[in-house]
Order: sequence, then C-alpha cells, then structure tokens
Amino acid sequence: MSDITWPQGYLPGTTDNYVSNDITVAGLRAADVWPQLNDTSAWPTYYSNASDIVFHDGSGPLLGAGARFRFTTFGFLIEAEVNEYVPPQDGAPARIAWHGWGVDADGARLDVHHAWLFEDLPGGRVRILTQETQIGKPAQALAVARPNPMLNAHQEWIEGLAGAARRAQR
Repeated sequence: MSDITWPQGYLPGTTDNYVSNDITVAGLRAADVWPQLNDTSAWPTYYSNASDIVFHDGSGPLLGAGARFRFTTFGFLIEAEVNEYVPPQDGAPARIAWHGWGVDADGARLDVHHAWLFEDLPGGRVRILTQETQIGKPAQALAVARPNPMLNAHQEWIEGLAGAARRAQR
C-alpha cells in the first residue's frame, strides 16, 4: 500500500503530535471519495469539526494546488495552503495535503501537515487514509489528551467522508 509523502520537518515520530486513521471500504473508488473532500463546502455536512471555511482569493469551495483557505477546527482558526494535489488516476493513489498554522488563545503557535490518500484496491475497494503531524505547544497538549481528540475526530472525518461518497453514488 502507498504511504503519505512527508515534507521535511514533519516526519511522524519527530513532531510533537501525530495521528493516523484509515478505513477500507467496499463498493467505492478513489474517484467517488475525491469530490467529497475536494469540495470544502461539503465538509460540515459529514464532519462536525470543520466550520467557517473561507478561501483567501474568493475562489473555492474546491481545493487545488496552492489554494489558500482557512477554517475552524479543534477550536483553532487554521490558515492552510494546499501543497500536494493529485486527483485520482488509474493505477495511482489520489493525494491532497495542506500545511496549516494558527495560534491558540494564549498565542502559542501550532503548525500542521495534514495529508490524505485515496487508493483503489483489488476487489472494488478503496483505502481512505488521513495522517497529520503537528508542531508546537498546542500539539504537545493534544498528544497527551485522553481520549485522543484528533484520533477520534479524524475517524469521524474519514467515516463521514465514506458515507458522503456512498450517498452521492445513489
């Protein structure tokens, strides 16, 4: 199976926080899942932890290479820029990743790399993988919180994403 491509400084195990979530779903393809993540206006319909999504240049709601947007998640206003954007293609996984940054209520900076991979598998299945690494004092606090808020929220996101793709098929 394919892996996430990590930029320098964000390799899991070298940052303050890291989570990985994936599911394998029968009856879907990467091309079915892609539109549900690529269209940010859909996010709040299946993921309760994303809101207030705005694109800086008035574009959107679709993501694209170099797109700059912001959204609220985990109580942070996150500024983000898409730095990997590979739509679904036969024989290759689809990829979207963004660098995000923000500050908490105390002014502590948080930097993240959030990556997605949609990979078609034999037997009419798709693998939906999301991984995120974080750097900064807020990341350190999230890393020790139990239950793990990022792990649980990202699981909601990928399961909601699969559900949205199924609904769109009908």
